[in-house]
Amino acid sequence: MRILILNGPNLNLLGRREPGVYGSRGFDDYLQELRGRYPSLEIDYYQSNIEGGLIDKLHEVGFTIDGVVFNAGAYTHTSVALQDAIRAITAPVVEVHISNVHQREPFRHHSMISCACKGVICGFGLDSYRLAIEALMA
Repeated sequence: MRILILNGPNLNLLGRREPGVYGSRGFDDYLQELRGRYPSLEIDYYQSNIEGGLIDKLHEVGFTIDGVVFNAGAYTHTSVALQDAIRAITAPVVEVHISNVHQREPFRHHSMISCACKGVICGFGLDSYRLAIEALMA
């Protein structure tokens, strides 16, 4: 089984960006932990601060991969283009968020991509990614 973890804007700064919200652990370390936990999975990773880069990656792998774990960052709340890209591919997509977006600013309470995703997991820190992988495996 092959899964892509796709991270959007500012998630390259995990471990340094707002540790009170996102924690103090970098994503590279966590990714190695996930790969160790699921040795039978091929876990690919891509991060971009550019909306078009995220769309291009979904188009590139969305017909050949078994699932996508997608944290679109702030684009979650603004991007109809990402919603369209998710709808266009055949791979199931699980939307994830590190923080509980419903406990944050009101503009973060609405997702433009949730309606196109298989499911949504938020609020469990980096463990949200593991939970999404488990959902895709099931």
